Amino acid sequence: MVAKVISGKDIGGVLRYNEHKVEEGQAHLILASGFAGEIDQLNTAQKIQRFQHLTMLNARVKTNALHISLNFDPSEKPDDGTLQRIAMDYMERVGFGDQPFLVYRHLDAAHPHVHIATVNIRADGSRIDIHNIGRTLSEAARKEIEEKYQLVKAEGRTEKQGQGITAADPQKVTYGKSPTKHTITNIVNAVINNYSFTSIPELNAVLSQFNITADRGKEGTRMHQRGGLQYWITDTQGNKTGVPIKASSIYGKPTLANLETRFQKSNKRRQPHKNDLTERINQVLTAYNQLTRGTFTKELATFGIHSVFRESEQGTIYGITYVDNHHRTVFNGSDLGRAYTARGITAQLGQQDIRATPSANNTQQRKQHEQRPQRKTYLRPAPKPTDYLQKALKKLPTVSGTTGGKSLLESLLGRTGPEYGPFIPKRKKKKRRKRPDDQQGHSL
Repeated sequence: MVAKVISGKDIGGVLRYNEHKVEEGQAHLILASGFAGEIDQLNTAQKIQRFQHLTMLNARVKTNALHISLNFDPSEKPDDGTLQRIAMDYMERVGFGDQPFLVYRHLDAAHPHVHIATVNIRADGSRIDIHNIGRTLSEAARKEIEEKYQLVKAEGRTEKQGQGITAADPQKVTYGKSPTKHTITNIVNAVINNYSFTSIPELNAVLSQFNITADRGKEGTRMHQRGGLQYWITDTQGNKTGVPIKASSIYGKPTLANLETRFQKSNKRRQPHKNDLTERINQVLTAYNQLTRGTFTKELATFGIHSVFRESEQGTIYGITYVDNHHRTVFNGSDLGRAYTARGITAQLGQQDIRATPSANNTQQRKQHEQRPQRKTYLRPAPKPTDYLQKALKKLPTVSGTTGGKSLLESLLGRTGPEYGPFIPKRKKKKRRKRPDDQQGHSL
């Protein structure tokens, strides 16, 4: 089981998102805790009002909404009763057992999952601390529930590329209508909540796997100057198609400003996985003396790495980005080192594949991923500098006489004894004689 906890400032947005899924037949409400009367008789506005009665008790707390998702392995088929018990058990363990909450079972992904909506303001107006709740409480609750209900452990799912994220099919999109927005919303939120990236280009490297792209607009346009952002569905060639959706209209508001607040935290989260990524890239590079771009891309994919080459209009490759789908991290080649930049990689690319001589050690490393192979370098040591002066001196004829068999130029440039100028005696300063007029002036 994988638990995702997202805090926000609008419980209404959380409920409207889930209720809209219900209207489309992609979700249904399976549990309402802390609600009086028949929940089926309440409309969306009345459900929102129940939570707002609590949030108004402490208006100083701005971040008061919680949207939690509990995700299960595709091989598991829990019924609604089991999901109800797991949701109640989870909320009790994270300190929200006495809070009102709604549980929706979603049917829009390949794996079973539920969404839970609640607030962190108690009936007495006090606030439930949710700082680092994912690490301090949720993680422990997840592990205990996995053992109690015999669920597939979250660690066993980390190797599955894009778990729970389905690529958008441009052939099935109804342009300009709600399905486009919902498709983009589901994919964008899943990527943002699961991957660590530090820029919009890095985000797009991940989204390209799911036929989505984030667009800031061309430089100089009004949208770009104001920090706008919109999302498009793309075709198999990466061309934008259909109608774009503004980031501010998507649930979770993945705007440029909100994404930039994540960049620094994402940079810290991805660092522990940097060496493992370079190790897998090295295993591809050391297996070939030369390889084509297509082979390089396919070989990386076998190690769970999606590569994106950035090219100019003239077709010149000027950058490369690596998406590590094992650890859900994204790195530019320059972040990993010179050998992994566009220049370092293109130096080994060619028109045909030429495999390196296989060794038992390299084969074992490639299969088991146990040891980091020797990093291949594309830098050559600089040649020993030529002493052109000495070379010229040897070609000049020697001059007999006072030069002692040395060449004329060598004799002129060579070190000689100290030279002193002629001795010039110091000139004595002539004393000024007093005039008679000056003596008379003093006597007066």
